[in-house]
Order: sequence, then structure tokens, then C-alpha cells
Amino acid sequence: MLRSVEQNFLDETFELRTEYIPLCDLLKYCSVTESGGEAKHFIAAGNVLVDGDVELRKTCKIRAGQVVSGLDFEIRVIAPR
Repeated sequence: MLRSVEQNFLDETFELRTEYIPLCDLLKYCSVTESGGEAKHFIAAGNVLVDGDVELRKTCKIRAGQVVSGLDFEIRVIAPR
């Protein structure tokens, strides 16, 4: 189930440990959605922006330096320290 709008805004920094992470996996790992399947539906509905543009590709490769956002979340993806 998606987090309700009443809950706090999710503002997170995700440290990438590989070259990229599929968008649907990132949403699941950061608890924007509870499952990968739910993440795919969430993306297909046009609820996710990557660097400010609507992203409809469920397995879009998210790399360090990109920002994934939506109505109540923002995830900054960074390279490993």
C-alpha cells in the first residue's frame, strides 16, 4: 500500500553501490511502495519524476546524481563514499 498523504514527506539520500538501480527497485527499497509490483503500477500511473520529468519506464536505470521525486517524496541518489 502506498504511504498516505498524511504521513511525513520522505526526503532521502540513497547511496548507490552499483552502476545503477532500476527505478521500481529504488521505490521499493526506499519504502515509497511496499512491493516491486506496486512500484510498477505507481510508475505507470505517471506518479514519478526523474530529474523533474515524468518517467513511465518501470526499469529506468537510475544512476548517481539523479533525483527521483513525487507528490510526497524526494530521493537523491549519490555515489558510494
